[in-house]
Amino acid sequence: MPLSSIFLFKDLSESRLKKISDTVKETHAEKGRWLFHEGSSADRIYAFRSGAVELLTRINDDIELPVKILRNEGGCFGISALVPPYQYSLSSRCAEDAVLLEIKRKDIEKLTQEDHALGCTIMTNVAQYLLERLKETRQDLKIHFKTLFRSMQT
Repeated sequence: MPLSSIFLFKDLSESRLKKISDTVKETHAEKGRWLFHEGSSADRIYAFRSGAVELLTRINDDIELPVKILRNEGGCFGISALVPPYQYSLSSRCAEDAVLLEIKRKDIEKLTQEDHALGCTIMTNVAQYLLERLKETRQDLKIHFKTLFRSMQT
């Protein structure tokens, strides 16, 4: 899987992709393994090669609610590692055995400090991604509230 297929790195030149590839580590994670927990320090970004990862949100100390299952090759998660206060906003657990690409925040920070244009492209891609997630969430809320209002009327 080329790094250019990961949304964070789209529109980057080959030389910039090479710099990033030098920092990427392939990780094999078994089903059930927790990658990170909501509220913990966000120090890594992950991208998919294969498998599935479940994203969850904490309802209280005992309950975590599934939000989404990610399966798309090149899909990226853990982007809280790029945005202050650098805390994961969700928890992540492998729903299947997975092969992931792992990139440490400190490595991305170093590259973007050395090459500001690289940082601008990555952050533009992050902003586009978050805007898409916001649109999806808004659409899900509309569906939820339509269902709720219909049930209240009957």
